[in-house]
Amino acid sequence: MTLNHLSNQYLLPTRHGFFTREFGVSEGIYAGLNCGTGSSDDPALVKINRARVAEATGLPANALLSLHQVHSADVIEVTEPNWPAGRPKADAMVTKNPQIGLGILTADCAPVLFSDPTAKVVGAAHAGWKGAINGVTDNTIDAMIRLGAVRENISAAIGPCISQASYEVGQEFFETFADENPDYTRFFINGKGDKMQFDLPSFVLHRLREAGIKTAAWVGECTYATPKKFYSYRRTRHAGEPDYGRLISVIRL
Repeated sequence: MTLNHLSNQYLLPTRHGFFTREFGVSEGIYAGLNCGTGSSDDPALVKINRARVAEATGLPANALLSLHQVHSADVIEVTEPNWPAGRPKADAMVTKNPQIGLGILTADCAPVLFSDPTAKVVGAAHAGWKGAINGVTDNTIDAMIRLGAVRENISAAIGPCISQASYEVGQEFFETFADENPDYTRFFINGKGDKMQFDLPSFVLHRLREAGIKTAAWVGECTYATPKKFYSYRRTRHAGEPDYGRLISVIRL
């Protein structure tokens, strides 16, 4: 079965995909390709979904790795195509092993995939606002460089995530960014009442470019605004649903 996914020209020829929720076996509120082992979905269905993604990327199911994501800026170097001790707590991975698929799970946060095809090093990061402001993308780039990547040769793509039009935040959130760097206030616009609207993909793109990654782009798809195509944590909360599915984004050599 062909699974629907988005790609970005900047990452080519590296194999990668930002997979949608379409063509999975999960049901109910998880309907579709839920790849979230941390969700309350039937684990057997999640396993089937993940096996389909692994097959679509030319890997055995156990070689599609994902983390226990905790909104940190921590990065793991992956050398073997399995987690013998279970999923480590971190929010980014790097590898130069062509037998490994790096999988990032999201449902509004930004999945960021990285490639240096010359050095044959790839990376993947989960960039929610906490990880983004604390440097998860910077740390991923540094970890790739330690594996032999060259900063000027690294390209990056930001996958489907919540857009500014759908990301309403309060004053405390705004002040966190303003206190970190007054220049960060440009990623906010006024919303309703005393609310603000935060531009997560533009902020992540800014952090990439500040880190010297000039070949970078967002795929331009909002998770909140397209329910048939993407899962969304915030949309689920607004609908009063008890849980939500997770999208997966994968890169491999």
